[in-house]
Amino acid sequence: MNEQAVVEIILSNLIAFLLVIGAVIVIWKGVKIVPQSEIFVLERFGKFTRALRPGLNFIVPFLDAVAHRVSVLERQLEAWDISVITKDNVEVELETTVFYRVLDASRSVYRIRNVDRAIHTAATSIVRSAAGKLELDELQSSRESMNSEIEKNLQNAAEVWGIEITRTEIIDIKVDGQTREAQRHQLSAERERRASIARAEGEKRSVELSADARLYEAQREAEARITLADADAYTVKVAAEAEANQIRAVSAALQENGMPAANYEILKRQIGALGEVASSDNAKTVIMPTEISGVIGSLTTLLEALPREQTR
Repeated sequence: MNEQAVVEIILSNLIAFLLVIGAVIVIWKGVKIVPQSEIFVLERFGKFTRALRPGLNFIVPFLDAVAHRVSVLERQLEAWDISVITKDNVEVELETTVFYRVLDASRSVYRIRNVDRAIHTAATSIVRSAAGKLELDELQSSRESMNSEIEKNLQNAAEVWGIEITRTEIIDIKVDGQTREAQRHQLSAERERRASIARAEGEKRSVELSADARLYEAQREAEARITLADADAYTVKVAAEAEANQIRAVSAALQENGMPAANYEILKRQIGALGEVASSDNAKTVIMPTEISGVIGSLTTLLEALPREQTR
């Protein structure tokens, strides 16, 4: 093998090696693997072409270049204090923080230079505007609603940057010592007012219950009196009906037997009355009238006369 052949072999091997190296470089330049938490912004000759999503992507080697690597993870701004004048002219400081994430990587790098600084500035203005509509007490009690309002307004401002505001938080409301002391006195006065209202409500309820009890007692007593009156009326009615029946019986007897029957009834009642007087526990001595023998004799005469009257 001559020297020329050796040179040709070396040159051919070198060319093959260079081709392999070139192919590796082309593949390395043309294939991009994007992590799950990032998006690559691709440029061609300095102009935005497209955004590479997570996974395996192919680009044009030596023409396309990855200009920006943008994280899509949720981010949090460092908490900062915002000086605010409330509706009732009280100066407070609101410790605020913002959570956000990138939705459109191209707009986040081409529409704004410093996303964190832009969100910080916009949030400060929106928080001051929202807090200035509320009094200090409302600001402390309606923190959740104010967070929602700030998030909504900040989202409208950040949308042009391809940013999604996931959450805004008013971490703390800081007031000076004089305002804090005034709030403490106001809280004590409010507690005393509520206690007075509670006592008054209790006394009012006690009076209402007592009046209801007296009314119920009067109603029950009236019902009892009505019931007793009905019972007395029924008793009188029954007694009257019995008396009427007795009168009818006596009247019938008089119609049948005449005057002897009437005299018999009168004498029988007189004897019955004398018997009740004699049987009384309080009667120790009974004085009999002298006419009693005449009454008994008359009764005997009547008894003898009744059959004859009935046979006529």
